[in-house]
Amino acid sequence: QVQLAESGGGLVQAGGSLRLSCAASGGTFSRYVMAWFRQTPGKQREFVARISGSSYTSAYADSVKGRFTISRDNAKNTVFLQLNSLRAEDTAVYYCAADTRLTRNYDSWGQGTQVTVSS
Repeated sequence: QVQLAESGGGLVQAGGSLRLSCAASGGTFSRYVMAWFRQTPGKQREFVARISGSSYTSAYADSVKGRFTISRDNAKNTVFLQLNSLRAEDTAVYYCAADTRLTRNYDSWGQGTQVTVSS
């Protein structure tokens, strides 16, 4: 099973930027579909973005399209999420996830990293 560890969260003003990283260990990272989700208290976890193993395809939630960019470096077993033009409503705990069996179900999750956007 793959282990995931997020980093890069923090406090930023509205309009600012952050770059989240998720380092993976174990397994064959380049085969996995990787994704980012986010969650705020009292709400369900929300899909943010995903990227295929080869980086050939990616997808985004409408709420972040044009502002966030997902990418990966398979040589470093790391997936990134660049967050630009941040808004207060982007405040959440951001989680990295892996679909290691390519079943469209994410079976490995990181512990999350907090992103707080002040308005």
